[in-house]
Amino acid sequence: MSLLAVGLNHRTASNSLLELAAVSGDDAPKVLGDLVQADHIVEAVVLSTCNRTEIYAEVDTFHGGLADISDQLARVCGVELSELSPHLYVHHEARAVGHLFAVVCGLDSMLVGESQILGQVRAAFRGAQAAGAAGGALAALFQTALRVGKRAHTETSIDAAGASIVSVGLQIAAGSLDVRRPERLSADVTALGDATVLGDATALADVTPSPGASAAPLDPSADLPLDGCRVLIIGAGAVGGLTAATVRRAGARELAVANRTPARAAAIADNHGARVVGLADLAREIGLADLVVSSTGATGLVVAYEMVEQALAARSGRPLVFLDLALPHDIDPAVRELPGVVLVDLESLRVALEGAQVSHDMEAVRALVSAEVTGFLARRGAVRVAPTVVALRAQAAAIASDELDRLRGRLPGLDAREWEMVTGTVRRVVDKLLHAPTVRVQQLANGPGGDSYAEALRELFDLPREVPAVVSAPDLLEQP
Repeated sequence: MSLLAVGLNHRTASNSLLELAAVSGDDAPKVLGDLVQADHIVEAVVLSTCNRTEIYAEVDTFHGGLADISDQLARVCGVELSELSPHLYVHHEARAVGHLFAVVCGLDSMLVGESQILGQVRAAFRGAQAAGAAGGALAALFQTALRVGKRAHTETSIDAAGASIVSVGLQIAAGSLDVRRPERLSADVTALGDATVLGDATALADVTPSPGASAAPLDPSADLPLDGCRVLIIGAGAVGGLTAATVRRAGARELAVANRTPARAAAIADNHGARVVGLADLAREIGLADLVVSSTGATGLVVAYEMVEQALAARSGRPLVFLDLALPHDIDPAVRELPGVVLVDLESLRVALEGAQVSHDMEAVRALVSAEVTGFLARRGAVRVAPTVVALRAQAAAIASDELDRLRGRLPGLDAREWEMVTGTVRRVVDKLLHAPTVRVQQLANGPGGDSYAEALRELFDLPREVPAVVSAPDLLEQP
């Protein structure tokens, strides 16, 4: 058995390809079922966020497992494997462990240090468990990874690099709102000349940041200029909840929440003093809002061009800003063409964040990850080789016992003390013969191809394949 991680992320693929690769919560059980039914995959977890889609799997062979995972990703994307392959990365064993630990610590995120990934990894693992796709091997890996992520955020200052994509997205969107406030816009319109009127697309284009640009520094701790704004949140998941808390703290005057499941929308509304609205009323609610933030798990558009066009008719030229944090996107990108509309999406955020990353204790987190990977692999190797070592020692003990029984029948004249000396000598010889190979196989189990050494012992000594009843695997989740 070996561990594989195969996927694509914001560094290796375009947003359009990431959208194709996205696996929604509704689709995850089917994808997981297909994976564990493949010829070479024993366990699997699918991690799909706005930054990445990755499959972590325990496989029986490297090449067979890689082929099964790659084929599944190609089916999810609906593209030929030859088209997808240049965008995939593959990590095996130690590198796979290290990659997951780096991901959960926020080192591999579009916004380094964001903490939202912890919840996303936890949800992915729990989903795989619920689907029956994650067994003991991946349970050990993911629960250790979650503990490592918590350590990174509590023992280092990695959080200073950024609270979440939500905070940065809201900064950019709020910056657009601030630029386009009527009192600000009036001054800009006057400066542009008498020919320009409020609501004119040309004037709005002149005073509005281009997609991906920000009117404010990308500082997640900075104040958001949302005083007096009406905000509509579409989607009541973790992102929707974080958005509601953030905009309410920023002084939003009125908050509305829409979701496919009204009860989940109500939970956010109750916590943040918001209204619950139906999806059927989105056009009307968009017409009332200054800022619309959408983050559903839908596979199709939630906010269509025609819906926004209808909403604008009732706004008398009042500008409108959309923040689309969903993958695939919730809001039709064509709404950018409508007068008075700004759309900030994940591609905009990617452009805005390029070159803006700041190192905040990243070396300390990398050192933590490195130490945790070493410790995890040592425990993983010990668990893998333990059944072989126990089976070898049990077999040797049984042979020694049989031979001593035969010897005792041939030497009836030995007294108890003499017989104790004989049995002690035989058992010490057996222990000494087995000591070096069993210690060495446990050491080698932590290196590349570690499983092959245990397999060689099983073949050479014709050991049983089943795990002896006396074997109790150490709990990988208990850490010193």
